[in-house]
Amino acid sequence: MIQLALRGAIYSLVDDPFLRDEAECVAYESDGLILLVDGAISAIGPYAELRDQLTAHTELRHYPNSILMPGFVDAHIHYAQVEIIGSFGTQLLEWLNKYTFPAEAKFVDVEHARRIADFFIAELQRNGTTCASVFCTSAPGSVDAIFEAAQRSNMLMLAGLMMMDSHAPAYLTDSAQASYDHSNHLIERWHKNGRCRYTVTPRFALTSSPEQLEMAGALMREHADVHLQSHISENRDEVARAAELYPQRKHYTDIYEHYGLLNERAIYGHGIHLSEGELRRFHATGASIAHCPTSNFFIGSGLFDIAKTKDAARPVKVGLGTDVGGGTSFSMLQTMSEAYKMAQLRGISVTPAQCYYLATLGSAEALGLDHRVGSLRAGCAGDVVVLDPRATPLLKLRADVAESLDELLFALMICADDRAVEATYVAGELVYEREAAA
Repeated sequence: MIQLALRGAIYSLVDDPFLRDEAECVAYESDGLILLVDGAISAIGPYAELRDQLTAHTELRHYPNSILMPGFVDAHIHYAQVEIIGSFGTQLLEWLNKYTFPAEAKFVDVEHARRIADFFIAELQRNGTTCASVFCTSAPGSVDAIFEAAQRSNMLMLAGLMMMDSHAPAYLTDSAQASYDHSNHLIERWHKNGRCRYTVTPRFALTSSPEQLEMAGALMREHADVHLQSHISENRDEVARAAELYPQRKHYTDIYEHYGLLNERAIYGHGIHLSEGELRRFHATGASIAHCPTSNFFIGSGLFDIAKTKDAARPVKVGLGTDVGGGTSFSMLQTMSEAYKMAQLRGISVTPAQCYYLATLGSAEALGLDHRVGSLRAGCAGDVVVLDPRATPLLKLRADVAESLDELLFALMICADDRAVEATYVAGELVYEREAAA
């Protein structure tokens, strides 16, 4: 029995507009209907064609002035860094020591972890994000806290224990064996527990010994469907330091590949300074990159080259991440805006379809979850964001003169923020609804 139906304009990406003709990649219905049963989409299409499937028991919610889209998928975010968003100054390595490590140290306190996890999940949903790949800390309780918070609203969440045993404060480091043991225990407890998915999480090569990276590789071999997330080539000093620590490896990417950490289940944050040879290894292995423009601008790390990375001759899968707290906003709309601007500085004009792809289906593909989230089609989870393109006076003024759907969507991603999120649905349940104007 159809339990819930959402009516309104529907916009969803069904393929990669960086590699295909955009007309083949966009699915749009000016007056569409999404039918939901047991948290999943049972049918989607024009309202006129599907309305006969509505029954007296169906709850119909109509959004006549809004756009229904797949819930945003944040491919790279740190929930333990929420408290340091907007902290002044410094480049990456200084940032870690000055702000990140002290903030993460607080998560040995389970109550603190739970409080921040609850805040974090609420912020994601208030911004229309329904799935995220999340970095925790080296405290096992930080992993429990984020999964517990996500489960309360049945949110698809990827997360894992931060593995780091070297070149970091003693109050945060573990050992190769301890991180392996804790990770195994957390995998047993959380992986595929409801919509939770475990992600093996070495912070990056700079804070892991060869022994720990070997242990991370062992976890990937022993658990055939867990994910992996880490960082790579965010900052030139970081790249140089990686070469010093692993002089026997050809390049930064080769460090991870050597330990079995470069494959179709792996996603790496940033990837700004990767060489052509490294990008070829990403393509060949199926590994992905999370593009994090607000963080790259704020910390001054460099300009990601989306055109080079998505080169049709050897395309690399790319998702979009807010990278809170180096990133400055939970809003994927704002993150799309910054991705557009970064591309402009490289002489590339990415289209609205390409930007929305990165924030939805692109991130889902990068995380290996496109069979469940990232687009609106039958069989996918009922993760939906309702966007109001006239949410503010400026947006209304801009929307009233938009001459095409693309123009409207572009203005929305450039000028909007969380105020444009009218409602967020997770697995067919309303988890956020914007307060009505007084």
